Amino acid sequence: MITVDVAGDETHELDVEGTYADLLDAVGLGPHEATVLVDGRPVPEDRAIDADRVRVLRLIKGG
Repeated sequence: MITVDVAGDETHELDVEGTYADLLDAVGLGPHEATVLVDGRPVPEDRAIDADRVRVLRLIKGG
């Protein structure tokens, strides 16, 4: 079980295996929309999930 705190949204308790990209998919976001932070540091989307608590930050898009 992993606790996923989506900044500005809600916190999810998920049972996800795989990579951090899989975790983003589980909360309805893609790697081009958000980044995952572990202990306040961004992690690569292709890295295997190795934390029990993460924070997800949505990326700002401008035009």
